[in-house]
Amino acid sequence: MGIGVKESGMDTPEGNEEHYPEKELTERIIGAAMAVHEALGPGLLESTYESCLARELELTGIQFKRQLELPIEYRGTLVDCAYRIDLLIEDSVILELKSAERLLPIHEAQLLSYLKLSGKKSAFSSTSMSRS
Repeated sequence: MGIGVKESGMDTPEGNEEHYPEKELTERIIGAAMAVHEALGPGLLESTYESCLARELELTGIQFKRQLELPIEYRGTLVDCAYRIDLLIEDSVILELKSAERLLPIHEAQLLSYLKLSGKKSAFSSTSMSRS
């Protein structure tokens, strides 16, 4: 979990925090993800990491929503297409957890779709199968 991180939708030039207002929050999220990964190690179900990360976020005082439905608007109607954001943190950062050895282009495409559909500006994926 915190080792394989792929960020999408963020222009983050070094030393230019006004372009990346979620920098501090993202660092706290990554720290929480790394704590879970260090405690559990690789190889468990994505749902296990999500539950434990939710607990870690609670302990650190970070607000979040789990498995948030993400409907699309089609011809004036909201349609539930089974899109679910794993974690929406502080109503600004989308976090998708992957129980995979590495992140693939399809994972980045998923993040970009979630950014577009949600109107959020920051998202990243975290893997839980990274080798130490």
